[in-house]
Amino acid sequence: MAAENHSTVTEFILGGLTSQPELQLPFFFLFLGIYSVTMVGNLGMIALICLNAQLHTPMYYFLSNLSFVDLCYSSVTTPKMLVNFVSGKNTISYAGCMAQLYFFLLFVVTESYTLTVMAYDRYVAICRPLFYNIIMSQRTCFLLLAGVYVMSVIGSNIETIILSKLSYCETLIRHYYCDILALIKLSCFSTYHIDMIVFSLAGFDIIVTSLTILVSYTFILSSIFRIRTTEGMSKAFSTCSSHFAAMGMFYGTTAFIYLKPSTASSLAQENVASVFYTAVIPMLNPLIYSLRNKDVKAAMQKTLRGKCFKANVITLS
Repeated sequence: MAAENHSTVTEFILGGLTSQPELQLPFFFLFLGIYSVTMVGNLGMIALICLNAQLHTPMYYFLSNLSFVDLCYSSVTTPKMLVNFVSGKNTISYAGCMAQLYFFLLFVVTESYTLTVMAYDRYVAICRPLFYNIIMSQRTCFLLLAGVYVMSVIGSNIETIILSKLSYCETLIRHYYCDILALIKLSCFSTYHIDMIVFSLAGFDIIVTSLTILVSYTFILSSIFRIRTTEGMSKAFSTCSSHFAAMGMFYGTTAFIYLKPSTASSLAQENVASVFYTAVIPMLNPLIYSLRNKDVKAAMQKTLRGKCFKANVITLS
């Protein structure tokens, strides 16, 4: 195919998850179910935290932000994928592709730094409990989240600008969304330097955040093992287990995809890993935090009891 620069590319073709027609409809209903559970779970978590005063603490302030981010970055990719399952023409405009890439990168990086801030919050709660309210003040929480979004905006801007300057010789994206690695493979020229920039940026985000989390949990575990009572240890572990599970799932898949050369794994492997962290993890996070957190379960029961009581009053009146 003759070389053409990016200004002549008006749209891309998304390869999708499968080329087998008989799987399109089952996949549509599967991912529609996953997306519906994701919407209900994350919106429900945000509403639950807003409506219950006992959850107005830094930990749940960050958790509500995590639910918002999960909601957003799942919405960046899943609706378009659902349309493609039932559409005969799986195309996306050049501007739409760059916009999808930008917002996907924005929310994925935000998720990684939000998980890091949550690890720091757990460190303060367990290792410095007497100073928790002083250290994790409203101002500190606001500044931490502001820093999270500043880092994500910087990273997503740099990578999107780089990709928008590339010349593309092909228009078939062998993926179900505009991922940075899939777009790099369409370039007319050598992308070694771009691979290195993407690898460096992704490596910086993953390594810095994971090291911060590792240090935080090293101090947390050290403090937990010094607790003399079984009840105290169990309570301390319960406050961290949900976050640790969410963090493990997210970092495991993102490290597999981005901390390697773009040609180091098969398309099928990349698709499976991408589906896991773009669709499955945003669905699982609110379930993990609600099922393994006593405060959330208590608030949920209180809210449901309140709704049932109001419904009974209305019915009797």
